[in-house]
Amino acid sequence: MKFLKATKAATAKEEHWIPLSDLMTGLMMMFMLVAIVFMVKVEGEAVVTKELKAKAEDQARRIQQIAVLYDDMRNDLYRSLLSEFKGDLEKWHADIDPDLTIRFREPDVLFDSGKSDLKPKFMEILNDFFPRYVKILGLAKYRDSIEEVRIEGHTSSYWMGLNESQAYFKNMELSQARTCSTLEYVLTNTRLFGFERWIKSLLTANGLSSSKPRYNADRTENTNASQRVEFRVRTNADVHMAEILNAGQK
Repeated sequence: MKFLKATKAATAKEEHWIPLSDLMTGLMMMFMLVAIVFMVKVEGEAVVTKELKAKAEDQARRIQQIAVLYDDMRNDLYRSLLSEFKGDLEKWHADIDPDLTIRFREPDVLFDSGKSDLKPKFMEILNDFFPRYVKILGLAKYRDSIEEVRIEGHTSSYWMGLNESQAYFKNMELSQARTCSTLEYVLTNTRLFGFERWIKSLLTANGLSSSKPRYNADRTENTNASQRVEFRVRTNADVHMAEILNAGQK
């Protein structure tokens, strides 16, 4: 009887051990599967990361190439403009900046106070300046890189009898009217040598009120210098860079 009981106990223990071992085997298999899935996922992510890195590096390389090309073009255009106009800048009370801004900075030459009609002297300057300006911009090596030619009107922050906020809006109206008068004059009264349609597609009038004042050395506003008209070239480098970035997101 004791033997029989011992046999039954051993059998019960064995029957209990078999499903437990099966369970351990199943768990081991599950852990192996999870490990395999994790490894595959990591490898897949590594491939994706590598592809994204390669795409980002390609975008950066192309953008750098565009930046270099347009920087070279801008510097060359600046030199061309400076060479063309350096003998006239002093008598025009004008400056040329490396960012391709040509600034007419003598308000007494440009407009009467509070008015938007061009003064005769400014008309004379534009008759001389604008045809030569357009001929340079229209050269084959520059014209396809130009996105916009901006005429910008700037005023001081002052307007007699008005507070700062009221003066800003009155000066906005005035600066916009002045740039429109300038744009109309150069398109209808200067010789454009066949560039009429091209330059009209690029030329814009932008009144900026007193948003970009000029300052004295002590950081007080230079009201005289703040009143100016600027011709500014904007290249299409940023457009091409945006196209590269948008293509990379698809």
